[in-house]
Amino acid sequence: MRIGINASFCRKAHSGIGQVTISFLKKLIAEEMRGKKQKNKLEFILYLEEDLPKDFRLPENFQKKILLPIYKRDDLIRKIWWEKYLLPRRVKKDGCDVFLSLYQCPIILSGSVKHIMLVHDIIPSLFPKYLDNARKKHYQTLTEKAICRANKLLTVSKRTEKDLIQHLQIPADKISTNYISVDESYRKQASAECCRKALKKYKLNRGYIFAGGGMEIRKNIEGVIRAYGMLLEKNKNLHFIETIPKLVIYGKLLPNLSLATDAEKLVRELNLTKQVKFLGSVPQENLPALFKSALFFIYPSHYEGFGMPVLEAMSQGTPVITAKNSSLPEVGLDSTLYCHADDTKEISQVMKKVLTDKYLRDTLSKRGRERAKLFSWDKFVRKFYGVIMTK
Repeated sequence: MRIGINASFCRKAHSGIGQVTISFLKKLIAEEMRGKKQKNKLEFILYLEEDLPKDFRLPENFQKKILLPIYKRDDLIRKIWWEKYLLPRRVKKDGCDVFLSLYQCPIILSGSVKHIMLVHDIIPSLFPKYLDNARKKHYQTLTEKAICRANKLLTVSKRTEKDLIQHLQIPADKISTNYISVDESYRKQASAECCRKALKKYKLNRGYIFAGGGMEIRKNIEGVIRAYGMLLEKNKNLHFIETIPKLVIYGKLLPNLSLATDAEKLVRELNLTKQVKFLGSVPQENLPALFKSALFFIYPSHYEGFGMPVLEAMSQGTPVITAKNSSLPEVGLDSTLYCHADDTKEISQVMKKVLTDKYLRDTLSKRGRERAKLFSWDKFVRKFYGVIMTK
């Protein structure tokens, strides 16, 4: 059996889908290496726009094919060209029996190719403000059509499964949900030495309030900053104010995008420049130590298809505050503290509660570590094998 995989997002390793793509492929390769003596080996073709990261070592039943579009600009025109036209033609030419799309996109395959698509979310369908020009609307229309045409859909949460059923009228028996997991670097607790080096690199002291995971308006970093400012303001005349640590925010700043929060501007407007520190983009290898060194992590997103930063923090035993909407309670269950994403006052109150209650922090830390162990790439890969073998 020949299986094609859209591994395009390997070139965007720091994105959420990029992390999922790389983690899945590493686990798939490991499984294939363990079963290399099987008689009926599967053959895999990885379709890429750029070469794989240098640490990838492909076994003999894997090959990679780099398809380079003539149009070099990395925008929606290129995406549509690559996903809807260039890639399907090559998959057909290569005689793939099964094809896996590791994210929702406009790929439609004809003939006898079994198409499995991993759908992370359908956020543009739920929040039309994401479709603020004709190209984005066209891309989303093509993507929804491809989702409906795929033979089998994998989702990363029950929330996304419900969204597909409710908004795209996908039959429930066409969908299979299995939770994804974190990068392998989170599987071990960050050592004291790793934490020391990370703190030195970013000029931090242990015990800060950590936030980030993206500057999209949907991620609600504005709510975090305003709630933090409220926390400082309401307690400025109390001794408690001396114990409030800095707010540290990681993630690429996107001040010129209409759907992103200009976080630096907001901090200046609220006179919080001395209390808030921006780290910018942080390499994946530094994040476990930064989570580990935080007093707690706050992520009151308005909507998530999964919520990877929550699981990353839990994996390191960092207490988490998150929102009680979308898929976030699926990830955190009873291991995190919840708030309403739209209620800045409540976010501030929950922050104070975690800040002042060491027993609560210890409880959330322990529960979070135990909960995180239940998420596994092994389980996800086994589900993938089960789907490709089912007629």
